[in-house]
Amino acid sequence: MTQETTIPSARRTELLEAAYRYALDHGLTDLSLRPLASAIGSSPRVLMFLFGNKDGLVRSLLARARTDELALLGELGVADAASPIGLNAATERLWGWLAAGEHRPLLRLWVEAYARSLVEPDGAWAGFAQSTVEDWLSVLAGCQRRSERDSARGAARRTLALAVLRGGLLDLLATGDEARVTAAVHAQVGLLGGERRPGSGGDQSR
Repeated sequence: MTQETTIPSARRTELLEAAYRYALDHGLTDLSLRPLASAIGSSPRVLMFLFGNKDGLVRSLLARARTDELALLGELGVADAASPIGLNAATERLWGWLAAGEHRPLLRLWVEAYARSLVEPDGAWAGFAQSTVEDWLSVLAGCQRRSERDSARGAARRTLALAVLRGGLLDLLATGDEARVTAAVHAQVGLLGGERRPGSGGDQSR
């Protein structure tokens, strides 16, 4: 690989990280290349060269946010095929992560991108909402025993768990009332039902 190809790649990575930090503080809805370039020590012309156009930059930022989100979810250790912790415990642990104040910038960016993806399905945001739903359902599936994970009931339970987490997050971001929303999430977890053990005729908690 020549020096000419490695330098733009390194510069692109550097500017993407700087632009991502900017997006966490300022959002993406009203993103303008000129103020962004000025803030990160670049120029609109360089950004256009490295990312193609504004849509290309937005797509790169969304991919970067998704990578960050998946990495943080992975660090929670909720999905372990060898010893799944169960959907109820996983939902409570995931909520603790969502409710943490230091994650608000990333989650506000996630909600913004999720909403834009729904109203602009053919733009730079295309597919983001569906991808993030699939990401979270995959994490939740990894918390279930295989016998439940592969069943219609298991799919319904993790879909409900995701709905509870997403609804709680929207409420928390809107109101900041962590105590009330956390109490509601924990109450709903109690209504998810227990994981069925193999050979069991009914629901049992872990």
